[in-house]
Amino acid sequence: MTQSANLDEANMILVFRLEGEAFGVSVGIVHEILDPLDPTPVPNADPFAPGVINVRGVVVPVVNIRRRLGMSAEQSCDTARMIVLEHTIDGSPTKLAFLADAVEQVVEADVTTLEKVPDLGASWPQTFLKGALRREEEMVILLETETLFVPCLPASAA
Repeated sequence: MTQSANLDEANMILVFRLEGEAFGVSVGIVHEILDPLDPTPVPNADPFAPGVINVRGVVVPVVNIRRRLGMSAEQSCDTARMIVLEHTIDGSPTKLAFLADAVEQVVEADVTTLEKVPDLGASWPQTFLKGALRREEEMVILLETETLFVPCLPASAA
């Protein structure tokens, strides 16, 4: 891939919904989007990743980003989708999945113009937020995947 292709991909954001709010992650880490699958519970697993799914023969942990973001438990809805992404954990590329209420679209965004999410305006821990992008008349909260998908966090950050 050329350097310009890398820059183009870095500016593409997948927009999805959680509790009515618009969130985004870089398209570069998204592997695929699936209809929701029921995870197989893992005994004694951390509540952050309580189960796994099988994605084309690969066992993929399902992470609960709602818990990390201090949201209520997921609700079943017709628009829900499972987002499978690849993230580096301890130096190894690892596939992870999480459930979104809806996946909306891929948008091009200038990530160099991210706005800080105001401490007073957001109920989500700042450590998991990269910033906010304006899209039409709403803000899309870009998630900081480097902290959001870390398996074990200090008690003060979880």
